Amino acid sequence: MGLAVEEAEKGYRLDEVPVGAVLVAADGLVLSRAHNMPISSNDSTAHAEVVAIRKACASLGNYRLSGTVLYVTLEPCAMCVGAMLHARVGRLVFGARDPRSGAAGSVLDLTNVARFNHRIEVTGGVLAEKCAEMLRTFFKDRRSAK
Repeated sequence: MGLAVEEAEKGYRLDEVPVGAVLVAADGLVLSRAHNMPISSNDSTAHAEVVAIRKACASLGNYRLSGTVLYVTLEPCAMCVGAMLHARVGRLVFGARDPRSGAAGSVLDLTNVARFNHRIEVTGGVLAEKCAEMLRTFFKDRRSAK
C-alpha cells in the first residue's frame, strides 16, 4: 500500500485527483504502478486502477491477471471494479472508502455478485486515514485556489 500512496502523491503533484494503484503478482512481484491520469491524458477512463491493469496486461502479454492483488488508495468505482472483474484480479486491498461512488462495499458491492463468473476478495481500510487525508487536502487546496 505504501507504493500506492507514492503513486497517489505523484498524481497530486500533477494536479490529478490523488489516487494510486499497484498491481502485484501472487509471488509478490510488482507488475505495475499507476496514478490517476484522466486530466493529463484527456481520458475519462484513466483511473489509477485501469491504468495499472492496462500496463500489467501489456507487460505480461495477457488480458488475464489471475492471482494478482491490486492495492489502491481509494475504494474503486464501478468502472474500475468492472475492469478488475474482466481481468480476473484475485484480491483488492484499498485505503479510504468512497461514500459517493465506491463499488466495493460503500455505495454498492460489485466484487461479490453471485451472477458474475468471478469474485474479488476485498480488504478495505488499509492506511485509510493517510489516504483520506491526502484526498481531503487536495480538494481543500483546489477549492481555496478558486
